[in-house]
Amino acid sequence: MDISGGPVRFDLSFLNPKSRPLFGLDISASSIKMVELSDAGKDGCRVERYTIEVLPKDAVVDGNIADLEAVQEGVRRAWRRLATPTRNVAMALPASAVISKKIIVPAGLREEDLEVLVESEANQYIPFSIDEVNLDYQVIGPAPSAPDELEVLIAASKKERVEDRLAVAEAAGLKVVVMDVESYATLAAFELVFRQLPLEENAPVVALVDVGMNVTKLTVLRNGVQIYAREQAFGGGLLTQDISRRYGMGYGEAEAGKRAGNLPEDYESELLPQFMDSLALEVSRALQFLFTSTQYNKVDHIVLAGGCASIPGIDELVATRTQVNTIIANPFAGMVLSDRVRAKNLLADAPSLMTACGLALRRFDPS
Repeated sequence: MDISGGPVRFDLSFLNPKSRPLFGLDISASSIKMVELSDAGKDGCRVERYTIEVLPKDAVVDGNIADLEAVQEGVRRAWRRLATPTRNVAMALPASAVISKKIIVPAGLREEDLEVLVESEANQYIPFSIDEVNLDYQVIGPAPSAPDELEVLIAASKKERVEDRLAVAEAAGLKVVVMDVESYATLAAFELVFRQLPLEENAPVVALVDVGMNVTKLTVLRNGVQIYAREQAFGGGLLTQDISRRYGMGYGEAEAGKRAGNLPEDYESELLPQFMDSLALEVSRALQFLFTSTQYNKVDHIVLAGGCASIPGIDELVATRTQVNTIIANPFAGMVLSDRVRAKNLLADAPSLMTACGLALRRFDPS
């Protein structure tokens, strides 16, 4: 559904078992990530291919593409490495660039009337002209309070934020067919991880902790429904800066060394443990904010995502610090792997591919 007048839409729909060729393209602060999935029949999904291409420092800042040429070139290189004939992609905007609102409308409206009503309602919540935004909506279902009404989710973003990502994809010869929201895409992948938890509780409270380059995002769900979200200024970029200072490396060299694991010997004995302790402390602090600002006083499980979740032993350290069962996010567990994908590499990269995986799942959405 597109009521923005353009070819690209927000995708707020639920997963359905029909397919169309596309792959997920995630542009983060540190890298370009691409994931392509296909239908494996009774075995679910197959991971056809994936790739990660590191971006220069500050190419993307606070979700904004600051260096358009660097990001365009990164997408070109990543697509060449992905080696897929598919050109259709699903991309996402950071949640900070999107205004979303749930509204209640009468049931039984014709689609054209619903579009008019949504646009009218959106005018009340969007602080700029409706002509300046891309707007979409998704019917969630019957309203909790009245069976003759529907709950509808509206999402809107300024066109310039959408157009930056369109320009990046189009410069690489790709076609954007879905523009999602990063948080929605991540939660789509999280549903696959959720099934892996030892859920003995009636209404489990699960904390998804996504440690990015500059920001750690905490999303708390109860029975699969989001109840809390918070961001903290902490990420893997701090470790890269420490490496750069300690060993006299440029930022890019330090980041490459961190990813390749070929840093000096005292890195793993001194520098890395300090960062791991800081990360575990940040997770504990994030949970304390949850406990002091909501009715909840415990979480049943922690799921670690982001590149830092691949650090060996970080799950045990967080579990010890928080006294909460902790696992590393792997939305690909149980999926069939193509011959192009190395299981060991995918296992290490999986925590950082949550958003790209969630976008790739849009292949199975018929809308």
